[in-house]
Amino acid sequence: MSAPLEQQQIQTIQQYNAQKRYEYLIKEVLQNKEIWLLVDEHGCVMLNTDEEDCVPVWPNKEFAQAWATDEWSHCQPEPISLEKWRNRWTHGLEDDELSIVVFPDQNSEGLIFFPDEFDFELRPKKKFVPKR
Repeated sequence: MSAPLEQQQIQTIQQYNAQKRYEYLIKEVLQNKEIWLLVDEHGCVMLNTDEEDCVPVWPNKEFAQAWATDEWSHCQPEPISLEKWRNRWTHGLEDDELSIVVFPDQNSEGLIFFPDEFDFELRPKKKFVPKR
């Protein structure tokens, strides 16, 4: 579990572009071993593009909570362990033909991944050490 973020950190990170928010999310998820969603009694929040239905994910509770406004004000942030994500969510999202929008900003913009692509990105990268 991650330590709470300070307001200055939150404001700085919210100004990142989509690529930098994605990189921040990957680092945080691998470090804290959890992914954050917004949920209500019907399930998780969904965002729709012209081509895809997407599940938004956030790296920290504070960013998911910041989205719980207006039409989602009744939603609550919920952590999903990285292990549970890998064991259940990746396949479930694939079966439901859903994509993932990574750390969307307040304009609903973020990078979109297929579940298997996102799962690959969440795998720790092994460093290549050449044999001598």
